[in-house]
Amino acid sequence: MSGAEVYKTRSLTETQRLAWLRLIRSENIGPATFRDLLNHTGSAERALEFLPELSRRGGKKRYRLCSQEDALAELEAHDRFGARLVAIGEADYPTHLRHIDGPPPLLSVKGGQVTTNSRMVAIVGARNASMSGRKLASAFARDLGRQGFAIASGLARGIDAAAHDASINTGTVAVFAGGLNILYPPEHNRLLGAILEAGGAAISEMPFGWKPRGRDFPRRNRLISGVSLGVVVIEAAKASGSLHTARYALEQNRDIYAVPGSPLDPRSEGANGLIRQGAILARSAEDVLEGLAAQMNAELPLFNGVLEPPGAQSVSPAEPDDFLRTRIIEAVGPAPVELDELIRFVGSDARSVNVVLLELELAGRLDRHAGQKISLVMDRN
Repeated sequence: MSGAEVYKTRSLTETQRLAWLRLIRSENIGPATFRDLLNHTGSAERALEFLPELSRRGGKKRYRLCSQEDALAELEAHDRFGARLVAIGEADYPTHLRHIDGPPPLLSVKGGQVTTNSRMVAIVGARNASMSGRKLASAFARDLGRQGFAIASGLARGIDAAAHDASINTGTVAVFAGGLNILYPPEHNRLLGAILEAGGAAISEMPFGWKPRGRDFPRRNRLISGVSLGVVVIEAAKASGSLHTARYALEQNRDIYAVPGSPLDPRSEGANGLIRQGAILARSAEDVLEGLAAQMNAELPLFNGVLEPPGAQSVSPAEPDDFLRTRIIEAVGPAPVELDELIRFVGSDARSVNVVLLELELAGRLDRHAGQKISLVMDRN
C-alpha cells in the first residue's frame, strides 16, 4: 500500500474533529501555527489546554479560545447545509493541496468526490471578460474535461463562471473566499446548484457565515492554485486577483499557462506579462495537456501531514527561558527573516526557538511569510 493509500484509509474521530475545529478557530491560529502546535503537543486537545499559557508568555493577557459550544454549532450548521468538514489526510481532502506551504487543516466541503481527482487544472481570469475570453475559457475547460481533468476556479463573474459552466458535466470545484453558506456573487446561485447537482463540489477554509472581505480573496486564490496541477490565466489585468493566483502557483511549484491577448486590451496586460516572465504560452487545451504530460504518472511525495494517529501521545511544549525570548525578539524585526537563519543566529535548538515563535504568534506579535520567513509586528504589545 502506497503512502497516499495509507492516508486515504484514515480519518479523525469525532472528538478529534471537534478539537481540530476549536483549535483552527481560536485567536491567531493559522494553518502553520496549527501544525506547529500539533507537532509540539501531540494533539489538538492537548494544544487547546496550552493556548492561554503560551499566549500569556508571548505578552497577551487575554486570549480568545473557541468554545466547544461554538464549534459544535458550526458542525451542526455543516450538517444542516449538507456539507462536511474534511481534515487534511482524509479521503476527500484535495490531493495536491496537502503539499502546499501551510495547507488548511480543515476544509468545508459540499458536493461530490471530485475533490479526489488528482488531475485538476485551475482556470482564472477577468471578471469583466470579453466574449472572446469567455469562449476561450469554455473551450479550455470543456476540452480538458474530456481528457479527465477537473476544473477549479473561484465562481467569480467572467472567466471563472465560463470555466465552471463548461465543465459541469466533467467535474468542477468552486473555491469560496467566505463561508460555504455565503455565496459570492449571489447571482451565481443557479450555477452553483448545477455544479453540485452534477457531482461537482464547493470548498472553503473559512467559518460558516463568514462574509468575504477583500483580503480573503488572495487566501482563496492560494487554494485555487493549491488544488491544481497548473493554472491557466485568461484575460487578467495588470493588478488582478488572477495574477495573485499565478504568484501562488509559482510558490507552490505549479505550471502557469497564459493565454495571449491583444496588447491594446488592458484585460490582457497581465496574461501577456506572465508570458514575458516565462509562463507557458497556451493557445488551446492541447498546450496545457502537453505541458502536464510529464506530471501525469509522477508519484506524489509521501504525505507528511498532521493527521493525528489514534492514541497519539500528548506532551507538554518546552518552556524556553527569558534570555532566549529576549534574544529572538531583538533578532527579529519588521523585515522578514528565514527561520533557519534565525535558529543559527540565536544558537539554540530548533524546538525551543519554535516554541518562542508560537508564543509571539499567539499573542499577535509575529507574522509568517512564504518561504519559511517570519517578521515581528512592531505596533502591538
